[in-house]
Amino acid sequence: MVKHAPPKFKSPGNMGRTGDGRDPPAEQPSRFSASAKSRIRQHDIGKHRSKKEQRVSIRKTDTETATLTLNHTSTSYTRSYANSYSYSYSRGKEKRHKGKAKRAIADDKRKWVYSTHVVSPNQDRVVFMSYNILGVKNAAAHEDLYRNVSPKYLDWDYRKKLICKEIRDYNPGIMCFQEVDRFDDLDYLLQKEGFKGVYQARTGDASDGCAIFWNSKLFDILHEESIEFQNFNLRNNVCQLCVFKCAYYFDKLLDNVAFGSLYLAKSADQTNRFAAVQNYMSFSGFTLSMNVKSSSKDMSASNSESVSSPSFLVGNIHVLYNPNRGDIKLGQVRLFLESAQRLSHEWGDIPVVLAGDLNSMPQSAMYQFLTSNKLDIQMHDRKQISGQIYPLQNRSFNLRFFLCVLYYFWAPNFCFANFKLSYRWSNEELMLATGTGASHLIHQLQLRSAYAGAPGSSRTRENSGEPLATSYHSKFMGTVDYIWHTTEFVPVRVLDTLPIDILRRTRGLPSEKWGSDHLSLVCELAFADEGSET
Repeated sequence: MVKHAPPKFKSPGNMGRTGDGRDPPAEQPSRFSASAKSRIRQHDIGKHRSKKEQRVSIRKTDTETATLTLNHTSTSYTRSYANSYSYSYSRGKEKRHKGKAKRAIADDKRKWVYSTHVVSPNQDRVVFMSYNILGVKNAAAHEDLYRNVSPKYLDWDYRKKLICKEIRDYNPGIMCFQEVDRFDDLDYLLQKEGFKGVYQARTGDASDGCAIFWNSKLFDILHEESIEFQNFNLRNNVCQLCVFKCAYYFDKLLDNVAFGSLYLAKSADQTNRFAAVQNYMSFSGFTLSMNVKSSSKDMSASNSESVSSPSFLVGNIHVLYNPNRGDIKLGQVRLFLESAQRLSHEWGDIPVVLAGDLNSMPQSAMYQFLTSNKLDIQMHDRKQISGQIYPLQNRSFNLRFFLCVLYYFWAPNFCFANFKLSYRWSNEELMLATGTGASHLIHQLQLRSAYAGAPGSSRTRENSGEPLATSYHSKFMGTVDYIWHTTEFVPVRVLDTLPIDILRRTRGLPSEKWGSDHLSLVCELAFADEGSET
């Protein structure tokens, strides 16, 4: 029989050995750091505390702060990281919140900018708007221009609400629209706002046209005519010309007539009654003035003496887009200006306001023609008349110039006597541009740009004073829209356009807030005092 040795029991002296009497292996480093062990010990001690009082605070570091709170009903845990995000856990559900304050949304509200001209409070004023509202069919036919625009923002039902909102916000008295192919729809909406309108569609296969609307409470239309440029072999674009007369309606306004919320009693003082009318009408796109004669007994008899009802001409045009056909662009603008000058003279040399989409840049020869009254077209490349394209080089010009500079050292007199900075225009192109085949263009209107007449910041204006951009889509950002006026008008204020950085954030127009790929131009013009210089 084999006898087994009795089991050996560890004595206090050999507590460091294993159960089989062998020496224990070398001590391995702990997987937990000192701070982790400290947290474990704190957690074990906390088990014996009341749940309401139980709280474990974890040491803060540069990148992390954590707090654990336990109670009877719920467990919540919030951890804030250095990357500015915070995560909240409640009842097992995760919610994500921004740690830093939310970045402020860019202010895209357009602001009025006042001119430096001194304008008397007694000078009559009119608010004008020019707006290319983007034709529905044009938008559908050029999807590549709006690839960054949500289909929702291209929908006409959405856009027309934004357009009408702009009209209510800016309260113009006269409006010139381009690319109108939903005139009946627009007319129905604007009639509710007290406007009347006339429309001229483009000829041929085009579906859009131009429209002029006016506040029927403030203005009467005396004459209206349009030009179909196709009749002059100048494509299918059109323009409009309307003569308006300010309609004050003093006989009605000053005779117990409720005008909106305004009621003028017969017994009221004449001056106060007129001031009330003036205050009302100033909110309706027009400001009027009147020299009140205190000795007048019969108001209707003195109207012709004390109240002047000025007339003025409004023109609206949408010039051909094609950048290569500067001859046709010039021809359209030439006819437009000639007709405006003729009508102004026929109606007593009345002031003129011309608005529209000229499809020409402020640095262009077209702009120069409008501002300086003249243009030698052979000094300009036909394809650069509008300034919409900028070839890197004109090789023919550069070669001639280079040869001339070299030849200067040998026979300078001969060289510069025979060197002319001119471009080759065909007889047909000259005829389309000037109407006579001559190379010089001249117009008789003394035109000023409304926006150039009011100061602006470098964020919205270029050196000429024109906006940096009135149109923006995926292939273009720049200024092609203008409001021009003769010297009988003085600019009071203009509605500034959007800064370029804010405009770029939309990634293209139309957008959530703006109903077209163009920005509307709005200005307030005052009738200049006789003899004043502008």
